[in-house]
Amino acid sequence: MPLIDMPLQELESYQGRNPRPDDFDEFWERGLAEMHALGTDCELIPSEFQVPGVECFDLFFTGVRGSKVHATYARPANTDNCPGLAHFHGYSGAGMSWVELLSWVAAGFCIASMDCRGQGGMSEDRGSVGGTTLRGHIIRGLDSDSPDDLYYRQVFLDTAHLSRIVAAQGEVDENRIGAFGGSQGGALTLACASLDSNVKRAAPVFPFLCDYQRVWEMDLDKGAYEELNYYLRKFDPEHLRENEIFTKLGYIDCQHLAPRIQADILMGTGLMDTICPPSSQYAAYNKISSNKDVRIYPDFGHEGLPGFNEATMQFMLCL
Repeated sequence: MPLIDMPLQELESYQGRNPRPDDFDEFWERGLAEMHALGTDCELIPSEFQVPGVECFDLFFTGVRGSKVHATYARPANTDNCPGLAHFHGYSGAGMSWVELLSWVAAGFCIASMDCRGQGGMSEDRGSVGGTTLRGHIIRGLDSDSPDDLYYRQVFLDTAHLSRIVAAQGEVDENRIGAFGGSQGGALTLACASLDSNVKRAAPVFPFLCDYQRVWEMDLDKGAYEELNYYLRKFDPEHLRENEIFTKLGYIDCQHLAPRIQADILMGTGLMDTICPPSSQYAAYNKISSNKDVRIYPDFGHEGLPGFNEATMQFMLCL
């Protein structure tokens, strides 16, 4: 089998390269306190798109730092005690379309699909930060005085905020909450499960935002990770601040959040992935101590993994 990364045996024991900040736990407890103080209020506006037996809404809530966050939300009509799902999309994209949500509603789920702040959907990003904002969201806030200004700090908190809002809906069984998504959505799935202990099942696919230093050392800081290359070339060309930069990125590295996860995990990964290399994914997966399983696609990269959508639904039906 061709390799673009470590052999599978090494992947299964790999523990990651990116530094973990000394105050990592305090950082996230502070963020969670800020998010919890906002409660679970939301606004549900009936969508123009409606079909028999389903109720579709534009859901809005105010996240940390005052940004208005949007999700598409669909539920079966006239039912209660449903399992609830939070879905997260890939980098620069937007939440699921109404038609995409319908298969989940047909299976009995209430589902919310979040638009990430300032990306392809309706969520706004009010974050005011120091430093460059030219090349993407990983480095947004990297030059601010406080790591609290990092863009993905706010988005990670949005994921847990959304799962709590879904659980608070009257038609949802608060004890049956799941999360799923691919790429950036896979990272946000891990973040959601780590920051909301009420999430019972999570299905990340080739998660992004893991082990930044490993990605850079593999010379794969291209595509989705290209802003790492841009930032180092423009703002630290001699790499005098290399350790400082990667340590600060450690606050938003999913591998360091992974030990908090209590949910059952089903992960999908392709061993030929040159966008989110397998070792970066395994850096997070190997730190999860809850029940977990990974479905491996040896010949596949950062692309659709045959059968994994169906496996995800079967997995969530056990909520």
